[in-house]
Amino acid sequence: MVARHSADDRHAESADGEPAIDDAPLPPGPDGYPIVGNTIPVVRDPFDFYETIAEYGDVVRYEVAGRSFTALLTPEHVERVLVEEPWRFERWEFADVGLDFAPEGLLSSDREQWQGQRQLMQPMFTTDRIRSYADAMAGYADRVADEWSDGQTLALDEAFSELTLAILSKTLFDLELDPTAADGAIPRAARAINERTGPERNLTMFVPDWVPTPGNRRYNRAMRDVDAVLGELIERRRSSDRDADDLLSLLLTATGPDGYELSEAEIRDNLLTFMFAGHETTALGLTYTIMLLATHDDVAADLRAELDDVLDGETPGIEHVSQLERTERVIREALRLYPPVFILFRRATEDAVFDGYRVPEGTILTFPQFHVHTDDRFYDDPEAFRPDRWTDERAADRPEYAYFPFGGGPRHCIGMRFATLELQLVVATLARRFEFELLSDSDPEFAAGATLRPAEPVRVRVHER
Repeated sequence: MVARHSADDRHAESADGEPAIDDAPLPPGPDGYPIVGNTIPVVRDPFDFYETIAEYGDVVRYEVAGRSFTALLTPEHVERVLVEEPWRFERWEFADVGLDFAPEGLLSSDREQWQGQRQLMQPMFTTDRIRSYADAMAGYADRVADEWSDGQTLALDEAFSELTLAILSKTLFDLELDPTAADGAIPRAARAINERTGPERNLTMFVPDWVPTPGNRRYNRAMRDVDAVLGELIERRRSSDRDADDLLSLLLTATGPDGYELSEAEIRDNLLTFMFAGHETTALGLTYTIMLLATHDDVAADLRAELDDVLDGETPGIEHVSQLERTERVIREALRLYPPVFILFRRATEDAVFDGYRVPEGTILTFPQFHVHTDDRFYDDPEAFRPDRWTDERAADRPEYAYFPFGGGPRHCIGMRFATLELQLVVATLARRFEFELLSDSDPEFAAGATLRPAEPVRVRVHER
């Protein structure tokens, strides 16, 4: 239960010197328009908006569509809310618009339901279990590379979306997908969900599913098809004598420590959550990593020197990962500059004070990774792609939550280690075999919705090594 403040508490100075809640002023912030507040600049260009409001300080109040928001812009704020006091700042359900395809899934659940699901599924994401997926991850990447030819042009975001969906389907559900095929019910559903969670969600979030817009028709048709596929998959697994050891079997059979079992709706929604919400962020991480390598020859040369030395012509495996230090630093730096989930939201369940300013109960707190990740208080030359900033010595000088691409605290991404290993193995597999020539703009425009997507396909020409 969340502790509430007594009347005496509200007028007493806190132990860390913060003013009493009732005595603290509201944070400063930009003026907005009547009724809509700051909605227009937030929707039009969230990146420019957060850069602009940072001029007011590290705690900034603003209004969107009649609702009060407060941006918190330091690693200390991030750590306090996500890690130290998560019970005071709950998930904001409105941030999940577009995830309504899985309302009973892990991303959309709260409190006891979320805790029960998280405990039940955690065994599938231990370090040892994730290491067992390495061969499948690198093997699928090799299959994709086998299809590429010298001089071929391709869209990275599209290619990696198909690849990561295939990897996730195989490792977690033992479902074989062609990593180079865009047809079929599951890839079609992935595209429909991506469209639904894209930037147009800001305009269509209030349109019911039954309104026959083109997007709704595509989405409803795709979800009917994928529900049929998943229903058949579940029925086949339940009637099978094979003792499969994957997430699907766990969802169907496991009981949590407190006796928690998943309902039919929770099983279906978690299949959808992991299959669709889980693959896109990794695909974007791969896209931006290869895009950056294609425009930084010195970094790419250092990376390939490491791959040639460690792999000696072999496909990378789990035994190589600990030696791929430059590869890991390249990926960390790509996620710093282009975090696929680029902003987090929480809702204050009670009044709180940050840096002397009062944040009232019900306020929506925002944590823009893209802003904190490029703050020159924590990073030298913050806009530059410099993987060497992630050597142990340099990283130790930085606050832990100056970097949080996977969130933090109890609700941090359950698939963080899975995604990190997949990124390392896929980048190593492809960079070992190819060099990349960027054909698109090296400073892409974004179509920011639930994730940080490029507005246009990121196109490259591949050259065999």
